[in-house]
Amino acid sequence: MSPAVLWWIATAMLVLAELTTGTFYLLMVSLGLAGGALAAHAGLALSAQLLTAALVGGAAVVAWHLYRARQPAPPAPGANHDIQLDVGEHVMVTAWDAAGRTHVHYRGADWQARWAGGGPPEPGEHVIRALDGNVLLLGR
Repeated sequence: MSPAVLWWIATAMLVLAELTTGTFYLLMVSLGLAGGALAAHAGLALSAQLLTAALVGGAAVVAWHLYRARQPAPPAPGANHDIQLDVGEHVMVTAWDAAGRTHVHYRGADWQARWAGGGPPEPGEHVIRALDGNVLLLGR
């Protein structure tokens, strides 16, 4: 079996491992293995193949890490509108207690709500910022 075929088999095995675990970094390492396979196809010596695989894989991992570091952190599940469809909806608050809690009528039911905004809570229209269990966290 030629060295290029061994590199491609190793690449395929790593891609399968990534599909099993969901670790995107394994795909970056598999790019390095594919680079080693291309080096083998080019007729380079084994040491050059290993160096190519290490450089390509390492560069891909570093590039992916830097890309992910620049992305904003996802919101907490309770504040993520993609998970909690109530986030961003408006409710009317008639009064707050001293602890910053109230009851609101929302979607045909009474809900417990808690102030999660800055400053003192005031009656009026508020926005659902997040959910903590079945308690609405409200802000302006």
